[in-house]
Amino acid sequence: MRTTLDLPEELLLEAMSVSHITTKTKVIKLALQELIRKSKLSDLKKFKGKINLDIDLDIIRDRS
Repeated sequence: MRTTLDLPEELLLEAMSVSHITTKTKVIKLALQELIRKSKLSDLKKFKGKINLDIDLDIIRDRS
């Protein structure tokens, strides 16, 4: 999909520099993927301590 964006040039150049990505399209794709990934991780953290998996680590690690 083609989209016209008005982005701060300095921000885009810095993102390209720190990620070592040479095209604007690729750096924007990476930024969107990371935003989605972080959002999903944040959603998963809400379940911390609320799910009982009933896992015996000694059995999993083959410790009798």
